[in-house]
Amino acid sequence: MPEKSLLRSELLAARGLLSGENVRRAAEVLARRALALPELAEARTVAAYVSVGREPGTRALLDALRERGVRVLLPVLLADNDLDWARYEGAERLVRAGRGLLEPDGARLGPEAVLEATAVLLPGLAVDGRGMRLGRGGGSYDRVLSRLAGAGAEPALVVLLYANEVVARVPEEPHDHPVRAVVTPEGVRRFGGAQGFSAAPRA
Repeated sequence: MPEKSLLRSELLAARGLLSGENVRRAAEVLARRALALPELAEARTVAAYVSVGREPGTRALLDALRERGVRVLLPVLLADNDLDWARYEGAERLVRAGRGLLEPDGARLGPEAVLEATAVLLPGLAVDGRGMRLGRGGGSYDRVLSRLAGAGAEPALVVLLYANEVVARVPEEPHDHPVRAVVTPEGVRRFGGAQGFSAAPRA
């Protein structure tokens, strides 16, 4: 089994052991940590996603950003695995789509809409000490990151993970892009210009 596939299987198995209460509590802390990030506190437009299953939860964070007046863009999966985008208008406006995903039911804004975001929350399974992210392998966000790079856009790239998913090393390919920060229930770790781990007291 290729190295990336093996690591994905191990991490997904670990997530599968989490209870609903584990996921709910982690989501509450993740929302508080993420909302305190300057990159999100100062953002006018944030591209994000709706967590499903035992993914680190984003629902509370999406609602809090929207309440702040932030324009939140959510992905809409296209037939070729690329991503369109639509505005988040609340949980009641989400519909179940393919692969068990939840997507907004509003107007599609086009794949280029992500270029308007000053921060992008990326789904992932792991991040390593260099900020390299391991995704699920579908390639959708590789296209998004390539689109951002091609347009010269440099939004803050942020991943929400569980603490055990910050690993020593993620297998890397030439098209992979490092992220700026990872948020876990235990704290925030930054990469690039601002290294280190910042842990806030539990509320």
